[in-house]
Amino acid sequence: MKLPQVGPAFLVTAAFIGPGTVITASLAGTHFGYSLIWALLFSVIATIILQEMTARLGIVTQQGLGENIRSSFQQPLLRAISILLVVSAIVVGNAAYQSGNISGASLGLSGLLELQLSGSSDLSLWPLIIGVVAFILLWSGSYKIVEKALILLVCIMSLAFLTTFIITQPDLSELFSGLLIPSMPDGSTLTIIALIGTTVVPYNLFLHSASVKQKWQSPDDLPEATKDLFISIPLGGLISIAIVSTAAAAFFGKQVTIQSAADLAPALEPVFGELAKTFMAIGLFAAGISSAVTAPLASAYALSGILNLKNNLDTIEFKAIWIIILISGVVVSSIGYKPISIIWFAQVANGILLPIICAFLLWIMNSEKLGSHRNSAMQNILGLAVLAVTLILSGRSLMLAFGWL
Repeated sequence: MKLPQVGPAFLVTAAFIGPGTVITASLAGTHFGYSLIWALLFSVIATIILQEMTARLGIVTQQGLGENIRSSFQQPLLRAISILLVVSAIVVGNAAYQSGNISGASLGLSGLLELQLSGSSDLSLWPLIIGVVAFILLWSGSYKIVEKALILLVCIMSLAFLTTFIITQPDLSELFSGLLIPSMPDGSTLTIIALIGTTVVPYNLFLHSASVKQKWQSPDDLPEATKDLFISIPLGGLISIAIVSTAAAAFFGKQVTIQSAADLAPALEPVFGELAKTFMAIGLFAAGISSAVTAPLASAYALSGILNLKNNLDTIEFKAIWIIILISGVVVSSIGYKPISIIWFAQVANGILLPIICAFLLWIMNSEKLGSHRNSAMQNILGLAVLAVTLILSGRSLMLAFGWL
């Protein structure tokens, strides 16, 4: 039996299982137990629906989402507005997201090595080290090298976080109840949108549509791309559920304040000894590095596409974009902000930006240039359902932020 080719969808998983997922899922489990796991199930289904569209778009047109948005709006004003919205969403969202990724990876490294390299300076050297590692991977200019490195990181963090899940022995009946019965406890709205924002990430739509055409060049390859999706995305969802369940089993109902994912370790130490902290640190480091690579990569694909620049990994324009995003993340994560604050802001920002990019995608997936590969009625219904839910949640989060609720 021929094994399915995996790769582009693993980049999506590597992107959304970042420190933001670890922190957000830990907070969800700590404050609300198992009751919000349904939001992760919705997120996985929504991610599969949207990423299937981007894979189909990228393979059929051999262009990324950015290029397709630009070519779909011929009227100058509409094109300018669409470009402005996309550029704003990607730059603002990814700059915040990248700082959270690097902060999270730094937490993992410091927890793993238990060393402080900051000396007398207020600026830690960890973000710089993480930035250099991400820079080296991206500077290689080879899609295959980046893809293989990210697949390895996904496997490492899967092992780490699923091991902590097994150790804590969560209540499976409550887990499945939270998975299948939606509920919204008081004060959970921002946590729900953050859980969705950490999984259904807007920039992944650009990343996936651009990366699939690096691997597949014919519509005949669409079944392989679909298999890739159904292996990679559920794996990411499983990791997220494992993190929520670990936090719920260890901390729900107790007076515990989570400042980082490393705070999960003490609950595991009586069973697993000092290795508990090591497993959490390894998982967090792998999650941070993987997302620290994919966020600048996605930004470069999105902006080079929408601005009509060359989008090969080895071109100067492409490299300039990801270098700017990477440097901004290193700087912001180095100046003393609490990592949990940066990560939380990034997740909520992504949840608010998602409906804009989702609407663009649905518009393009019904264009004539896709021919027989345009969205079917059912695909449109599912896409509109995802858009509606994200709009409602984004609206509620904005009203809460301005004190209107």
